[in-house]
Amino acid sequence: MNPVADKKQALRRELARRRDDLGEAVRAEASRVIADIAVDQFLAHGMIADDRKKIVSGFYPFRSELDCRPLLTALREAGCTTALPVIVAAKQPLAFQQWAPGESLEPGVWNIPVPLAGADTLVPDVLLVPLLGFDRRGYRIGYGGGFYDRTIAALRSAKPVTAIGLAFSAQEIDEVPREVHDMALDWVLTEAGLIKAGE
Repeated sequence: MNPVADKKQALRRELARRRDDLGEAVRAEASRVIADIAVDQFLAHGMIADDRKKIVSGFYPFRSELDCRPLLTALREAGCTTALPVIVAAKQPLAFQQWAPGESLEPGVWNIPVPLAGADTLVPDVLLVPLLGFDRRGYRIGYGGGFYDRTIAALRSAKPVTAIGLAFSAQEIDEVPREVHDMALDWVLTEAGLIKAGE
């Protein structure tokens, strides 16, 4: 028995319903707002350099996740290189392959689109992270596979990387139950603005 894991699983169901209940129009508008505000916010807080030549990994929206493709388009226009995550194997960190909005994709694990075979593998400077729920400490609830926790840990052991959760403001909760392997985000960005973890 793991009471923390059990509590997280119950929260996953609740938070998935909460996100679904926002409706398609609300989710689309929040995605647009985030794309409009993110580049200036990232520059102001040093997440992307003044020359803007940073590698940023986003994600292809799954189920009712926030759609970060408009944000990736804005980052490309600002001079960043963009990428998408690829599942390599269970219990392994994600890999990242170069991709720009509008380029072709192919089905990956769970039929989530990924860049075409042969796309360059990159190591991101900024990692945009999907989630079901988050708290102000920077902890998140994902789907339970641990891919982003392993990935953030591996990236941080190799180089400085900024992990930013992308979420709807309705996904915030008071406190995410925490386990030893859970990695904190540095920031969370919602349509209501940017939240620095721990503040």
